[in-house]
Amino acid sequence: MTEEEQLVQMGEDAEAVLNSPAFDRVVNKLVESTFQAFVNSKADEEDLRKQTYNHYRALVDVVNTLKQQVAVRDEIRAKGDTSQEEGAPS
Repeated sequence: MTEEEQLVQMGEDAEAVLNSPAFDRVVNKLVESTFQAFVNSKADEEDLRKQTYNHYRALVDVVNTLKQQVAVRDEIRAKGDTSQEEGAPS
């Protein structure tokens, strides 16, 4: 399998995960609980606030990484479509 084929497969897998209602529910619940932990912490609980902020950022990073993998797949496909159109007889 070529590197491009692997990237396309990773994009397919990422899209399947992003479109999964179970994944969406889990991530939303984790974000909600992280937010609640942050807002219910006291101003002087800096370590807890940093931890909850980092937890939130990690969740966002996971989702953004999956979205990036889908975007890479789409770019590869678009490039393939363009090169096929250029090579097609007129």
